[in-house]
Amino acid sequence: MLNADDLGASAAVNAAIMQAHREGVLTSASLMVTGPAAAEAVALARQAPGLAVGLHVVVAGGRAALPPERIPHIVDGDGAFPDDPLRAGLRYYFSRTARAELAAELEAQFERFAATGLALSHVDGHLHMHLHPTVFRLLLPLAGRYGARGLRLPRDQFWLAIRYDRQRAGIKALYALVFGLLARRCARALDGHPLKVADRVYGLMQTGRMREGYVLDLLGRLDVPTAELYFHPSTRAEDGPSGPNPADLATLLSPAVRRLIQERGLRPATYPALAAE
Repeated sequence: MLNADDLGASAAVNAAIMQAHREGVLTSASLMVTGPAAAEAVALARQAPGLAVGLHVVVAGGRAALPPERIPHIVDGDGAFPDDPLRAGLRYYFSRTARAELAAELEAQFERFAATGLALSHVDGHLHMHLHPTVFRLLLPLAGRYGARGLRLPRDQFWLAIRYDRQRAGIKALYALVFGLLARRCARALDGHPLKVADRVYGLMQTGRMREGYVLDLLGRLDVPTAELYFHPSTRAEDGPSGPNPADLATLLSPAVRRLIQERGLRPATYPALAAE
């Protein structure tokens, strides 16, 4: 599975995702229903029935679906969540009031996705906040009720990423520890659950830097039945070095990537396709 995050974040992201699906190897995208360009994204997705669309839950670093007066303990007066996921996560974990407001907000985001009429392919989260213990506990029944077929657990490989690129080694080690523990915790909760998860999920270690060489290395080494590679494509650089970027788009459009997929007999899939099997 080759997925693009942040559909609906901007017109540049929307354009890149549609180009990567139409001309490249992209099979799915994750929609921010509260993104500034969400309405445009939905209109474009309706014209691309082959693109599987999931929900990119936003509970940090973005805007809420509910008005701020409904959830005053988790957003500011403009309806924005804290940019710092640690700050937001501590509030969700320790405040009963915040948890109640979070539950209402999560349901509002699922309901907004349902209102698009698009089939809900999968669920993941902006900044991987869907793995937060409180968020995950509230999100899991909603994913089932609204018909999601899959859920992302970031099961990346630290040593493979370090071998390719030693930059930000400390951050990558921290990601490997924190998100590895969270993913294992969520996997235990999903045991026996109908939601599909991929055996490996790549993108965490090189977030915003999914360059052609790295992806070719990953594809050449894949030795698991299922894997998701996620990207942040855009037609222009956004949100700093880890945000949506043209280089991720170039990788998804790369003839070398397409050729290797074909040579290895890899089948680009989606979470609904996995569930159907």
